[in-house]
Amino acid sequence: MTSERAHAYRQVINTLRDVGPTKLLAGEQERIRYAADNLIFGDDPRADVAVQEALADIERLCRALVDSGRWEQAAAMRLADCVARCGPSHEAQLEAA
Repeated sequence: MTSERAHAYRQVINTLRDVGPTKLLAGEQERIRYAADNLIFGDDPRADVAVQEALADIERLCRALVDSGRWEQAAAMRLADCVARCGPSHEAQLEAA
């Protein structure tokens, strides 16, 4: 794990603490936390099914938040990006090169 991934994880947790109770249902908060946990402990995004599923679920959740009018697109994109940065994608791509 890198310091960048740890920082992204902290940002996700802080977002959940700061806006979660007012802007997210309990189940949505749990999905975000679950995705961040799977990503932070993931290894290879191409081979790790949990990482792939976590990213797909966050994308679906953020799309639903925007489509429902509960979140602005920019805020949902920031959340999705922050969760994705918890994952190993950049490290795995560099190691594969």
